[in-house]
Amino acid sequence: MADDPGKQPRHRNLTQLRMVRGIFCLIVLVLSAFMVLVYFGFWTAIPLRTISVHYSRVGTSFFFGCWLALWPFWFEKINKTKVVISGDSVPSSKRVLVIANHRTEVDWMYLWDLALRKGCVGSLRYILKSSLMKLPVFGWVFHVMEFIPVERKWQADALKLRQMLCTYKDPQDPLWLVVFPEGTDFTEQKCIRSQKYASENGLPILKNVLLPKTKGFYACLEELRGSLDAEWFSGESDEEEEVQLASMGKMEKVYDITIGYKHNCPSFLDNAFGVDPAEVHMHVRCIAIADIPESENEAASWLMDTFCDKDKLLSDFHSQGHFPHEGIESELSTAKCLANFIFVTTLTAVCTYLTLFSSIWFKIYVSSACAFLATATYFNFRPSPIVSL
Repeated sequence: MADDPGKQPRHRNLTQLRMVRGIFCLIVLVLSAFMVLVYFGFWTAIPLRTISVHYSRVGTSFFFGCWLALWPFWFEKINKTKVVISGDSVPSSKRVLVIANHRTEVDWMYLWDLALRKGCVGSLRYILKSSLMKLPVFGWVFHVMEFIPVERKWQADALKLRQMLCTYKDPQDPLWLVVFPEGTDFTEQKCIRSQKYASENGLPILKNVLLPKTKGFYACLEELRGSLDAEWFSGESDEEEEVQLASMGKMEKVYDITIGYKHNCPSFLDNAFGVDPAEVHMHVRCIAIADIPESENEAASWLMDTFCDKDKLLSDFHSQGHFPHEGIESELSTAKCLANFIFVTTLTAVCTYLTLFSSIWFKIYVSSACAFLATATYFNFRPSPIVSL
C-alpha cells in the first residue's frame, strides 16, 4: 500500500552517513538562500523594480530558479527519490494556473521537479499561510518572490488576494501560480472533520482529499482568465468539443495535479535526510479554461467534481501503486543539475567570503540589506516604478 504514513517502515533507515549528509544539505541550502537573496534577489526585487516590474520579476525568477533547482537535484540525484509523472503531456508554458491536492507539508517542493523539467522553476508562486512570512530569511524570500500570504479566512483574505492577483496580470511576466484548494495539508483528523462537514451539508464524502475551498480558487480563475499562456491544438483529436475549440485558435490551460507517495508521506526532514519517500507520483491533467464555468457557483461545483475525481484517482493509486499513463517526462539531466549546483555553490562561496573576510563595507551592505528586507516583508512593501521600461 502506498501513501499511508504510520503503517509502513521508512524507505531507508536514518544512518549516520545520511544524517551528516542531510545536515550538510541544510547548511548549503540555507546559506545559499541567504546569499542569493542578499546579493542578487535584493537588487532584482528592489532597485530594478523602480525601473521595470517585468524585468524585476524576470531577474528574480532567474536567480531563485537557480536556487530552487538545488532541491530536485538533491531529491532525485543524491537521495535517489524516484519521481514519476503521468497523465497529459505538459508544454513549456510560461504562465499557467496550477491546482493540486495537499497531502503533506512538502507537496509544494515536489512541484519544483515538474517545473524544472519545463524550465519554469523560478516562475512558481504560491498562496501560503501568512505565518510563514515571519520566518527569518525564507519569509524574506517569499516576499521577494511575491508569494501571496493569507489568513485562511475569506473575509480577511478576499480583498488582499484580489489586489495581489491584479499585479499578476501582465502576460509577459513569468508565472506558475499554485493553489492548494484544500487550504491545509491532509491528516486523518482533518479528513474526519471534513467528512463530518460533508455529511451535514449534503456534499461528497472524500477519503483521500479534503473538501476544497472554492472562493480562493474562483478569485484566481476570475482575475487571471485572459492573461495565461495558451496552447495551440492541431485539431487532430476525435473529441468534437476539442476540435471546435481548436478552430478558435489557442486555449488557456489549467494544470490539475494529483500527488501520491510511496510508501510514506515525507516530512521536510525526511526529504533532507533521504529516508522518505521512495517514489513521488504526479498525475497531470491539462484543462482548457474554456471548460471551466465562468459563474462562481458553477465553478465551485466544477472544483468539487474535480476533487471527487482526485479522490478516486488516489484510491486507485493506493491499490495499484501507480497512476495511469506513466512516463510522460524524462529524467532530469545530471550534467545540467551538476552545473547548476556548481554555479550556485560557487556564488555562495564567493559571497560568503566577501561577507566574512573582505572589506567592512560588505558587512555594512549585508546588514543594511537584511534590515531593509525584514522591514519590507513586515510591512508588505514593494517599490513602484519611477520610470517605465
